[in-house]
Amino acid sequence: MTTLRPPAGGSDRSSRGTQDAAPGPPTRDVLILGVGNRLLRDDGVGCRVVAELVRPGLPAGIQAVDGGTLGRDLLPLVATAAALVIVDAVDLRTEPGTVTALHGDAAAETLRGAGALGGGGMGDLIAHARLAGRLPEPIILVAIQPASIEPGLGLTTAVEAAVPRAAELATREAVAARAGLPGRGARS
Repeated sequence: MTTLRPPAGGSDRSSRGTQDAAPGPPTRDVLILGVGNRLLRDDGVGCRVVAELVRPGLPAGIQAVDGGTLGRDLLPLVATAAALVIVDAVDLRTEPGTVTALHGDAAAETLRGAGALGGGGMGDLIAHARLAGRLPEPIILVAIQPASIEPGLGLTTAVEAAVPRAAELATREAVAARAGLPGRGARS
C-alpha cells in the first residue's frame, strides 16, 4: 500500500494483441500492472484487479500482469511498455473502496513520495525507469483506498466491492493510452 499526501494538480495472465507497424498508436503493449501484498488484506487489491481483468480478456495491445511485491525487479517489463497503468492500494485519505485515477507527474509523485510497504516498491521502480530513460509515457495510477492493511488474507468488503470499478477504470485508461488520448481522471 502506498500512503501519501495528495499531490498538487492530481486528477483524480495476459491478453495480447498485435498491430501492424504503421503510423498511429504505439505497437508495444500498454501494461496494466497490479501490485501489492496479498498477505496484508487490502494491500493486495492491485493483484486482485488484474485477476478480474484477465477473466474476460483484454482489448488488443493491452497486457495485464500481477506484479505482486516485485518492485524494482519489474523494470525489464515496464521498460518495454508503451504506457503504464499501475493499480495499487493507496491511502488518499478517502472512504475505503474509493477508486481514483492519477496521471503523469501526479501519479509518479504519489508513488515516489509514499513509502510503500516492504521497502522501495513502485516509487523505486519509477525512479529507476526514469534514470534509465526507459519510463513509458503516460503513467497512470489507479488508486484504491484500503480499509485495512493488517496481516490477513482477503480483501475487506468495501475494497472487494471496488474491484469491478477499478478494473473498468484501469481498462478505460489503458484503452485511452493505447489510442493516444489524454486520460480523463476519475474518482468513484
